[in-house]
Amino acid sequence: MTKGNHLNKRWILPQTIKNDSMQTLSGFSKLERQILANRGIHSVADAEIFLSETAQEGADPFLLEGMNSAVYRLEAAIDEGENIVVYGDYDADGVTATALLVEYFLALGGHVTHYIPDRFREGYGLNLEALERIKANGADLIVTVDCGIRALEEVQYANELGLDVIITDHHEPGPSLPQACSVIDPKQERDEYPFKGLAGVGIAYKLAEAISRKLGTNFHRDSLDLVAIGTIADMAPLVSENRIMVQEGLRVIRGENRLGIVNLCREAGYEIDRVDATKIGFGLGPRINAAGRVDTAEYAFRLLLTEDQDRSKELAASLEQLNQKRRTIMRQSIEKARQLGLDMDREIDFIFVADESFNEGIVGLVASRLVDEFYRPAIVAVKGERSTRASGRSVPEFHITNALARCADLLERFGGHSAAAGFSVANENLGELEARLREIASSQLAGKDLRPTITLDAVVRFEELDWNLQQFIERVEPCGEGNPVPQFAAANTKVLGKRQVGKDGTHLKLTLEQGGKVFDAIAFRKGELYATLPEFIDIAFRLERSDYWNTPSLELNISDIKDVGTIDKIGWCVQPG
Repeated sequence: MTKGNHLNKRWILPQTIKNDSMQTLSGFSKLERQILANRGIHSVADAEIFLSETAQEGADPFLLEGMNSAVYRLEAAIDEGENIVVYGDYDADGVTATALLVEYFLALGGHVTHYIPDRFREGYGLNLEALERIKANGADLIVTVDCGIRALEEVQYANELGLDVIITDHHEPGPSLPQACSVIDPKQERDEYPFKGLAGVGIAYKLAEAISRKLGTNFHRDSLDLVAIGTIADMAPLVSENRIMVQEGLRVIRGENRLGIVNLCREAGYEIDRVDATKIGFGLGPRINAAGRVDTAEYAFRLLLTEDQDRSKELAASLEQLNQKRRTIMRQSIEKARQLGLDMDREIDFIFVADESFNEGIVGLVASRLVDEFYRPAIVAVKGERSTRASGRSVPEFHITNALARCADLLERFGGHSAAAGFSVANENLGELEARLREIASSQLAGKDLRPTITLDAVVRFEELDWNLQQFIERVEPCGEGNPVPQFAAANTKVLGKRQVGKDGTHLKLTLEQGGKVFDAIAFRKGELYATLPEFIDIAFRLERSDYWNTPSLELNISDIKDVGTIDKIGWCVQPG
């Protein structure tokens, strides 16, 4: 199977924006107008909202189906001193959502504890043994976050134990809903909430907001720092209300209001006043996730809520060590996955590898890396004595959770969304499951151009790249899923200098020139091109600020390199000049 490498990526340029948009947005430069139009912004009013630095209100939380009954039940529980348990997940979305509600219920005077299952002993979501322990410890009410939408058997068992359950989740529901006191999930039928892309922590936040409205109390937005981290780490789309909450959450983070985040930034080498979505996605989020991946998510949970400086520093250092361990295990697992299941001489539509040696906390990351490399749906599974647990990642052309739903008769449990899913299957059904998934993938992906794509905002000349453009790009932040960092292409750039950098020369450092203007550039994971790189190249890249040695400068972060002439074949999007 061929890697999805620099030779195979498709470059996609948007249509040149219409004249009416050009005229309406005349207060912006041509390139800025193109960037806005590519994000569906065609009016001054929409542009002002999109680029505004003023906090905006989200939609009414009571539009969420089930919110009224959830608020009524929680208000009663707090008034009557009932014991509430927030039941979360071990990833960054689940941990931040758990911390948010525990912190909020405590502030209301509630009797609240939390429960985050152990990934390795219990697996994802509600489980019967945990419910028994929770009941034995005197709980009256469970509020799930980031899980529970498919836990029909578990919720029924909770009912039998005398436990009330409120479900808050953002994953795809099954054909039936749990028989809980309340089910809040914007993806369920009849839900009228206008934005369906909330992460689990976003829904937890809307629940807290709704309770505050009902009680008539001031709702403090300080917990939006948790929303920002969980939303970005879960790769929820940074559009609409998510973007609004993350934007404000970043301001909260920079205000140094939470000790744990301050010390986690120090461990990551970040200046907290410069934290953005990228630093959360590639730095803070992975460190919080590392706790549940290789040990216990309790480290991350405690870090987010502790008010003790020494304890905070200790926990942040622990997460740093766990993240280093996670990286080592991941490198070993990726190599093992390649050895096990990737026939490089045969074209396949679906990657499926299972082995006893895989670490269950890492399989999702390994699957994601395989998708990045080969642009095929990938499942990586840990085979146990009786059953196999797996994580899957996918490409936009293949809805992996829908595919698993077609195999539900073989599965013990499953859940997820279009791009990511998890499941468990009895070992006797593993072979049939793999065969059926490969058949589904072969049918659905037949005839499709399965190559990774780079969606470009415009083709530019180096002379257009200046600090004015960079400042506009920073106003487009926070960027991520659904609102990508503006990305450009430049044709016929001359390579003035090149060298390999990083461990084993993994990356490529370049000096490029076009039209007399010179930029430094970095091409991550492209060190292998060093020996064969021609003198002139076409590049796809992001413009970035560099503060090396405290000297601000602009540099290019290259995402792809192609032979000269590639852009001419695609056509220009924004004419130079």
